[in-house]
Amino acid sequence: MTDCIFCKIAAGEIPATKVLETDDVVVFRDLNPQAPTHLLAIPRRHIATINDLQDDDAGLVGKLYLAARQVAADEGIADSGYRTVMNCREGAGQTVFHIHLHILGGRPMAWPPG
Repeated sequence: MTDCIFCKIAAGEIPATKVLETDDVVVFRDLNPQAPTHLLAIPRRHIATINDLQDDDAGLVGKLYLAARQVAADEGIADSGYRTVMNCREGAGQTVFHIHLHILGGRPMAWPPG
């Protein structure tokens, strides 16, 4: 998608503080962090929302979670705990329409989240 900010980050056209890159996934620091550690894991391939996922995307979504596991360990939050969140559509707080997994840690997380 030509005007998607996350596609441009994945392609290296827009700078971001990347902490992990694979053939399928990019993880970078959120520009508006809501926790001491706040990362976003995105697929390189554009998928607008969870509603747009296809059965074939199950492996790709799994790779997002495996990337979350890896960066949580790398960032030192795996043992203390971290939260992963993926919002779908405006009513849930999605503001960039390219699926992304938030990885938040470094502070206690309340429930319900909001």
